[in-house]
Amino acid sequence: MKILVTGGAGFIGSAMVRHIINKTKNHVINLDALTYAGNLSALDEVASSERYEFEHVNICDRDELNRVFIEHKPDVVMHLAAESHVDRSINSSGNFIKTNIIGTYNLLESSRLYWSELSGHQKDNFRFHHISTDEVFGDLYDSDDFFTEMTSYAPSNPYSASKASSDHLVRSWFRTYGLPILVTNCSNNYGPWQFPEKLIPLVILNALNGQPIPVYGTGNQIRDWLYVEDHVRALFEVISDGVIGETYNIGGHNEKKNIDVVVSICNLLEDLQPNKRVGEGAYQDMITFVSDRPGHDARYAIDASKIEKTLGWKPKETFESGLRQTVKWYLNNKEWCQRLLMEPPKK
Repeated sequence: MKILVTGGAGFIGSAMVRHIINKTKNHVINLDALTYAGNLSALDEVASSERYEFEHVNICDRDELNRVFIEHKPDVVMHLAAESHVDRSINSSGNFIKTNIIGTYNLLESSRLYWSELSGHQKDNFRFHHISTDEVFGDLYDSDDFFTEMTSYAPSNPYSASKASSDHLVRSWFRTYGLPILVTNCSNNYGPWQFPEKLIPLVILNALNGQPIPVYGTGNQIRDWLYVEDHVRALFEVISDGVIGETYNIGGHNEKKNIDVVVSICNLLEDLQPNKRVGEGAYQDMITFVSDRPGHDARYAIDASKIEKTLGWKPKETFESGLRQTVKWYLNNKEWCQRLLMEPPKK
């Protein structure tokens, strides 16, 4: 099976590529624009595989997408390419509209035209898997409910609105054109190789560098945390055995307040990296509460019972085991992190 992974140099995408090459016998075409968050070094361990190919292509470039489909003839598309940082979407929403909406449209059209020319077994087995987020569902403020596959969409910021738009496009291509699609919505991912603008790597690196650890508002916002390796296992189950046209929610069963996540990281660092710079106190002393993000959702929580019952997937990592592995990885890869932070921004 040939799998086209868009955004395969990103955090989740690179984990997906590594999983396919290391854990299966399938081929991967990694299509990535290599924006600021693209990181080919996360793929060094698989880059020499005969089953791996890289295409430096932006999903907004329709002609190049068409070429990739014609040349590589994929059996499955796993669409992970996206602008994904909420703060960036608030400050500069244009890239999110372009990549997440227009880019997804281009990919759908290239996929549809390619699929329409297939025949027999190849056409019957083609899949377009769109990977999305739980943020499209909005806020579970003052509620004990969970997001299910039937929860209405109510996005709160430009990022989640652009992802909601892309979800709607994908489902409409199934309803209107019959394109065989699958959709997954996941909770907050964490793990190795995550770009250090996201909460967990940001906290780790700021703490190690003796810099303030910013926490929005009171830090009482609740998120469900999913270890990235568990997520990509679920994604592969979906393309292997998921039912065409269905949506699957993927969660880690780890609801945590942001402040509790930050404190947990500080405690782990006290254990794993007790030697600090001269004059520095406890890592928790670096926590600094800052003005809350506009439109900040109070709580996300995923009901992942559907994928567990129908596909037999469950997360292997607890939050504690996954977080320890993550902190250890950043401690062992500080040079990569520092180099990344010092690089001039990519366009």
